[in-house]
Amino acid sequence: MILTLKTGTSKKEVDNVIAKIKELGFTPSLSRGTERVVIGVIGDKAIVHKDKFATMEAVDFITPISKPYKLVSREFKKENTIVSIGKDVHVGSKQVVVIGGPCSIDTKENLILTAREIKKAGGHLLRGGAFKPRTSPYSFQGLGEKGLELLAEAKKLTGLPTVTEVMDPRQVELICEYADVLQIGARNAQNFDLLKEVGQCAKPVILKRGFATTVEEWLMSAEYIVSKGNHQVILCERGIRTFETATRNTLDLSAIPVAKHLSHLPVMVDPSHGVGVREYIVPMALAAIAAGADGVMVEVHPVPAEALSDGHQALLPIQFQHMMKQIKLVAEAVGRTI
Repeated sequence: MILTLKTGTSKKEVDNVIAKIKELGFTPSLSRGTERVVIGVIGDKAIVHKDKFATMEAVDFITPISKPYKLVSREFKKENTIVSIGKDVHVGSKQVVVIGGPCSIDTKENLILTAREIKKAGGHLLRGGAFKPRTSPYSFQGLGEKGLELLAEAKKLTGLPTVTEVMDPRQVELICEYADVLQIGARNAQNFDLLKEVGQCAKPVILKRGFATTVEEWLMSAEYIVSKGNHQVILCERGIRTFETATRNTLDLSAIPVAKHLSHLPVMVDPSHGVGVREYIVPMALAAIAAGADGVMVEVHPVPAEALSDGHQALLPIQFQHMMKQIKLVAEAVGRTI
């Protein structure tokens, strides 16, 4: 349930409410709005103790949360969450954020060249996989820590914040030393031990939707992260598995307004994995922004034919540059900026 405190409630009164929540064996989740303080009471059967909170002077009214995902629901927080990355990137604001880079980091030369091209074109973040989940155990699995070192070097040269995938709870601490944003891939969307682990770190998390998960299951996965204290979660639609074979997956653009209606978390789209065909990536990126996405993440590689993974769905730097110009136009048309 949600406790909405009266306007002008003092810090001492807020602390008293939080102490009562803990005394009853529940977990408080504090959210400060522009005018009021809202506290979520997290735990089974919290609503049973409604009367104990109703008698507290600081509590204005109490709202039960009907959704199974509590903290990420619109019922808990009406305002959009904005996830800030560095000084200039604010996912969930009016800014449309664009992330680009290779699926897998392969060579220093390719990564640095790609990073510089993304920076020059106006991209906001650099992505690059160091640990890669692959369908075949014989496929390239990533450079590991060496890849993380290259990613950090690219950031140092360009100033671009970095995004990389984490596959295992044991990798979280290492990756946090190098990257600015942690990505949970589609295959790990319901790896609950991993979700709980990243929930305890202080880095923003991009949570991709699993290729067979419903929107509600996706939000429940986000709840695992937020319930552990990390509220910096960005949802990412990347296509779901259907009967269609013309594209790698079916990019579910309807998930954007649905997720934004049900949750206060920002939503991005990965059209590269969504369609898996280079020629379709830019149209779907533009459509995603028109549908309300807070940003897009695309794969970029200077020599896609030589990429060690997913080269067929990587844009050339010149294509990324052209896409950025088109994104600017669409963003402006829907009242946003890049």
